[in-house]
Amino acid sequence: MDKGVSTPFVFVGINYVLCLKLNLIMKNSVTYVLILMCVMMNLTPSSAQSNSKPKYVLAIHGGAGTILKKNMTDSLEKAYIAKLTESLQAGYDQIKQGKSSLDAIEAAIHVMEDSPLFNAGKGAVFTNQGKNELDAAIMDGSNLKAGAVAGVTNIKNPISAARAVMDKSEHVMMIGKGAEEFAQNNGIQIVDPSYFWTKQRWEGLQRALERDKDRAELDHDDKKAFLPPYKDEKFGTVGCVALDKQGNLAAGTSTGGMTNKKFGRVGDAPIIGAGTYANNATVAISCTGWGEFFIRSVAAFNVSAKMQYAKMGVAKASQEVIDEIGKLGGDGGMIAIDKNGEVAMPFNTEGMYRGTVTADGKITVEIYK
Repeated sequence: MDKGVSTPFVFVGINYVLCLKLNLIMKNSVTYVLILMCVMMNLTPSSAQSNSKPKYVLAIHGGAGTILKKNMTDSLEKAYIAKLTESLQAGYDQIKQGKSSLDAIEAAIHVMEDSPLFNAGKGAVFTNQGKNELDAAIMDGSNLKAGAVAGVTNIKNPISAARAVMDKSEHVMMIGKGAEEFAQNNGIQIVDPSYFWTKQRWEGLQRALERDKDRAELDHDDKKAFLPPYKDEKFGTVGCVALDKQGNLAAGTSTGGMTNKKFGRVGDAPIIGAGTYANNATVAISCTGWGEFFIRSVAAFNVSAKMQYAKMGVAKASQEVIDEIGKLGGDGGMIAIDKNGEVAMPFNTEGMYRGTVTADGKITVEIYK
């Protein structure tokens, strides 16, 4: 049999020949009914589905930036792949059990928040003052409810605090000490701030402080007040987008912010419409990158708007937004899943930790461009 000919069409052809032979015998209208039945029997939904796109139920990111294969050790690469896979599996398990997309997002992000590999939770970067200040947001696409926390220092899993704000208060965002008090009052796990200290992130801050000192000396004559961050100082945010069995979309994002950030700086991650957005009518989005540009672009909502008003698909809409951010001078990426389970993950950096899982549980993890 010619491998280029699909099996269903071969069967249709055979049945058609058989029906023609019946026609010679019966010579009446019953034959045409038989022919129609033969053809319909072989054009089953299963044969049509074999050529359809996979339906995704969950996608994650672990940050975008200067991620090059040549700079990655085999052991570190394996560690990232294993943790991203664990995160995807945790989220998928919730979806498979019929739980909500919000539950899936919380479970997936917990895995990354609890790992020192990512700039969120345990692996959060340090501020200029040597502290860890964490931000997170979550949004329910079924009703546009959302919750966020910013500048918290003792909440083990900020994504859970963000969900508590959404579910247990009339507010959308809480910050600092107030957010911490609210989280504790609502059963969210509180830890000593020393929990977030890691050698890798501390050394990253020391390098940033030295570079700031050198740049300040070079720019002294020009009296420049603003020194843009180096590329490795503003990436590592984690996020998840999900579509559950009820057809509801949700998005969540968690981050330690930017290494060496000053003056209580807050990025795009906890800002609804900038770094996080979900709407059942269109798409769920989680962003990572240089937050100031995502805020200025209202990046996450912008994707939804292009889909709703310009009737774009998720791939085109998300890529356009990343391109627009690039033109402004910003960099980063995003993950998106639309109401039909189609995923897009554009970025304009050298790499982005990312992964997907389909409705049948197939997990795919990627790192490099």
